Amino acid sequence: MNRGFPLPLFPRVGAEATFRWVTDPAPLGFADTLRTAIRDSRTTLERVAEELRSRGTPVSLATLSYWQTGRSRPERPRSLAALDQLEDLLDLDRGTLRGALDAPRPRGRAARRAPTPIAGSAPWSDLADYRRLMAELDLSHDAQLTRISAHDWIEIGPDRAKRLQRTRQLLRAERDGVDRIVVTNWPERRGGRPQVIRGIRNCTIGRVVVDRTGQVAAELVFDHPLVRRETIVVEHEWHVPFPRPVTLGHQRLSRLPVREYLMEVRFDPRALPRYCVQYAETDGREQVRAVTLDTAHTAHTVALDLVQGRYGMRWAWSPY
Repeated sequence: MNRGFPLPLFPRVGAEATFRWVTDPAPLGFADTLRTAIRDSRTTLERVAEELRSRGTPVSLATLSYWQTGRSRPERPRSLAALDQLEDLLDLDRGTLRGALDAPRPRGRAARRAPTPIAGSAPWSDLADYRRLMAELDLSHDAQLTRISAHDWIEIGPDRAKRLQRTRQLLRAERDGVDRIVVTNWPERRGGRPQVIRGIRNCTIGRVVVDRTGQVAAELVFDHPLVRRETIVVEHEWHVPFPRPVTLGHQRLSRLPVREYLMEVRFDPRALPRYCVQYAETDGREQVRAVTLDTAHTAHTVALDLVQGRYGMRWAWSPY
């Protein structure tokens, strides 16, 4: 049994979606470059850590994980020295990883003044990316909806790629006239092909905004405006276009409170992960717990009374 952590559910325009692209893309950063290289090499973080240690430039498994998720990055001389070995291991051109590093992070008072990404943006996104995306949509309805429950169902195919994400939400209006909610999504990496949204139950797709990093924000327009205290169940799906990259996890970013969140990830029996963990990151601290698959090859995690933060599962694949 999995015990949940104490996890974006995000607004009558018509039945057809309208699209608008947000320009001004940002180049690939260090975390995205490293994560993509590791994925394309079909290796694991554990093997990378072992090889670096054998070459005399040890980097811990936790540090490598933080580097590829953007939680931290190499700055000290010993860490920077390991980048040359990483480039060799991952068959990258010399200087690829060093070139993807930005200026060193500010520390002390300067670090405390630096803006942090808003919860709701992609793991590799920055504050400017997210603000440009969300500025295109009306978020005034969001705060007038209580998120009673949400359920994400993710299907992973035999190619180790995400095929489908279906989301069901139970919402309650806190004033008359609320008729939409904004949801967001993103590809596995910056610049990947954006996922395609489809309304399934009690909603149609309104305006859709896609930026050049691959992030998507879309309106789910309810079948009718709600009256105060009325509840509604809405369902939508995200479909991943070809080519589908290998998936290493699923993350939900909590921007507004959610009373109950259930995440289920079903793996194809022909491609089961070597291990799977659930995690919650709030206030800069991460909690991790192992998750076991049931007889239907499905891992799940339950989270109650979500606060702002990052919640999800990640897993590792055995080499082919």
